[in-house]
Amino acid sequence: MPLFLDIINIVLPVFSVIALGWLLRRWGLIDAAFLKQTNKLVYYVCLPLLLFYKIGTADFFANFNGRLIIGSIAAVAITFVASYYYTVLRAYPDKARGVFSQASFRGNIAYIGLAITLNAYGETGLTKAGILMGFLVPFLNLFAILALLWPHRGDGEQRGATFWLRQIALNPLILASFLGILWSFLDLPIPLVFERSLNIATGMTLPLALLAIGGGFSLERLRGDLFKAALASAIKTIWMPILAAILLISMGVTGMDLGIGVLIAGTPAATANYIMAEQLKGDAELAGTIVMLSTLLSAATYTVALLILRSQRL
Repeated sequence: MPLFLDIINIVLPVFSVIALGWLLRRWGLIDAAFLKQTNKLVYYVCLPLLLFYKIGTADFFANFNGRLIIGSIAAVAITFVASYYYTVLRAYPDKARGVFSQASFRGNIAYIGLAITLNAYGETGLTKAGILMGFLVPFLNLFAILALLWPHRGDGEQRGATFWLRQIALNPLILASFLGILWSFLDLPIPLVFERSLNIATGMTLPLALLAIGGGFSLERLRGDLFKAALASAIKTIWMPILAAILLISMGVTGMDLGIGVLIAGTPAATANYIMAEQLKGDAELAGTIVMLSTLLSAATYTVALLILRSQRL
């Protein structure tokens, strides 16, 4: 029972804040305009500041684990190839192929993954997860673009790969993570006044992010092909963390690093999947359904994953 209560204390606060966001939207205290601005604020300002602050002020060599990064990237790459090949074998429509594939491997690390990791492993875990995210996000975005563009490779109206590669290179989360990594690697100091300012400013990041997820949650999006959505959700929240665990254990990753790798791999499908599907002629309805369904499912899968991790003292 104490173990189960420990897990509840990790998972429930995250999803309680998400539920609060949903309730605030239902009560009319926040609206679509507020959520749109909040998402911009979190994505372009709060999260980059948080990642830079937590990574930049950490001991790089104490928190960097190359095997964790390589194993996590391998899990993403394998799932990308396997999920896309599955859509070819099942002759999915072009609009559904990329959406199904990217939802199977591209998770909501920035909003949910970091929050769960912080609750499970504290500030040290958040720093390690931030460094992992800095290396992982470029591959997630690249594979997502490939998955969405490949079915439409003969369509001249489609935005070219160069456009999306620029989006990767200029991604604020990637830039902030790598700036933080460089700052930490060079062991550069942050003046006390700026450090205290960052400490105050970054405190609002994860609460705002979770409120935005809840505010954007709508059961009306649970429609369309629920079998495809359920399968992609299961791949993302069940297959991915199991695969990551197998790869990381085989590479000798243990302890907190193993737990972080599993939790980050088990994040539900990213909200950005829906946005990219709309922009790249994917099945946006399917993408929205997967985001909603996988987020609901992740409350249960995270509970199970943490029970297993804690039982192994991880």
